[in-house]
Amino acid sequence: MSLLPFMHPDVIEAGCDEAGRGCLCGPVACAAVILPSGFSLPGLDDSKKLSEKRRRELRPLIEEQALAWAVVMVSSERIDKLNILRASITGMQEALDKLSVSPQHILVDGNRFYPWHDVPYTTVVGGDGKYAAIAAASVLAKTHRDELMLQLAREYPGYGWEKNMGYPTRQHLEGIDRLGLTPYHRRSYGPCQPKLDL
Repeated sequence: MSLLPFMHPDVIEAGCDEAGRGCLCGPVACAAVILPSGFSLPGLDDSKKLSEKRRRELRPLIEEQALAWAVVMVSSERIDKLNILRASITGMQEALDKLSVSPQHILVDGNRFYPWHDVPYTTVVGGDGKYAAIAAASVLAKTHRDELMLQLAREYPGYGWEKNMGYPTRQHLEGIDRLGLTPYHRRSYGPCQPKLDL
């Protein structure tokens, strides 16, 4: 199924998505993207359905062709304070705040959002596989977050972040058991709660 370009083609529409909600460490990356009329990018899809290589190829094309885009990282500390749902929505709103073009309608992946500046919004479950702007946001969120996790993996080796990107794989969980928690771990997440800090 090909992606729909817009839900409301007569208005400026932003797509929003996040990456990293299920990770044990690092930020959740939240992106907002406004695509131009007539936008077409073969191969664009939900970032989870794309190879790492394809995501890396698509990212500069999206960033060059978008009318506006922004990515916001919400830290593990803020996630622990707000909870992951509120942190994700807050991050998407902050990404919208950073756009150089003001949207007139917002498409959000998922089923929850909070009102933002009286701009109408629509939540779409599985939206990153249905609408191009949400798919573009998913690619930017995922690639920007992965880039950061590769940097953090060099800072804190032994957890396998260069491969698992902070998700709770066996290597990551064994790393927590062996090495303890880093400053980037989310203390509110179950596997991180009983461990000792580094």
